[in-house]
Amino acid sequence: MKLERVEIVHVAIPLVSPFRTSFGTMTTKDTFLLHIVTDTAEGWSEFAADPEPLYCPEFVAGAEIVLRDFLLPRVAALPVLGTAHLAPAMAKIKGHELAKAALGTAVLDAELRSYGMSLATYLGAVRERVPAGVSVGIHPTLGELLDAVEGYLAEGYVRIKLKIEPGWDLEPVRAVRERFGAELPLQVDANTAYTLADAEHLRRLDEFGLLLIEEPLDENNLHAHARLQQRISTPVCLDESLHNARDTASAIAMDACRVVNVKPARVGGYLEARRVHDVAHAHGVPVWCGGMLETGIGRAPNLALAALPGFTLPGDTSASSRYFAEDITEPFVLVDGHLPVPRKPGIGVEPLPEPLRRFTRHRRDLYVI
Repeated sequence: MKLERVEIVHVAIPLVSPFRTSFGTMTTKDTFLLHIVTDTAEGWSEFAADPEPLYCPEFVAGAEIVLRDFLLPRVAALPVLGTAHLAPAMAKIKGHELAKAALGTAVLDAELRSYGMSLATYLGAVRERVPAGVSVGIHPTLGELLDAVEGYLAEGYVRIKLKIEPGWDLEPVRAVRERFGAELPLQVDANTAYTLADAEHLRRLDEFGLLLIEEPLDENNLHAHARLQQRISTPVCLDESLHNARDTASAIAMDACRVVNVKPARVGGYLEARRVHDVAHAHGVPVWCGGMLETGIGRAPNLALAALPGFTLPGDTSASSRYFAEDITEPFVLVDGHLPVPRKPGIGVEPLPEPLRRFTRHRRDLYVI
């Protein structure tokens, strides 16, 4: 393939309800899509982060600069454009995994479309559909939380994840357990809101039989998470701390985590996400696919990844209606608690022209041959 054009499409899509976590509240999915045109096919991807660097260091405006000034010039200079050549071309640019993932996914989408191959086939998916869990944000009252959980269970979601923070942890978990029973697959996500000094408090969560507690302490602090795991029986799951397969191997060796959350954007794209899966799977560590409130452009490839054999826990690959009254692609609809794995070429979806037009704030060329 030869690169001919790269366009950035800034979109803002209202959420059906505010989504609150320990680091802030979102009311809109405000990000950009990357659209590349080659001489053989077109490709799409979604930048996973937000306008502000609150959840992760990368943010929308910064990623645009990194793509325009550093990543794209290196990729455009390649004699042949292909997924296998991208990582070496971008390696000298330190960090910026989410920006690299956006570019890499768009190129991979175009390349697979030119072959007529789906991403699911390329990655090695073994399922036609994957079980869907749902992430439930922090609510103003326990009553509102319980109503929300009841609604999601009625829709068919097979696992509930509760966002927690200091002051909103034991009581909401207890309330959900008492209302919906011990058999409900339930886990919690702290988004780094605690410290090791809270270990005894977090140990009180053990009585609720949780699947896991996700990223409870500062990110990148594997030693502290290992010490916490020694003091609690609830499995620790790492998310923000795992940037690649090497980090994953280290965390498993240290017993800093007993479950792995894979977010493809966080680790630099789907090839590295598959390596993270392979490392965890080889060690018998359960893997599940996290979410970042993606539109259909980001949700489709996540479903392909979640169909790999090591993904034995339901992920955050929820239906489109969990976050959006209207998506920019054909919506993903929950059926019997599962979502279908896209099987069309590439990521299997593309933006619908009319919703894309209404939700677009601006379009800008980053590269034109």
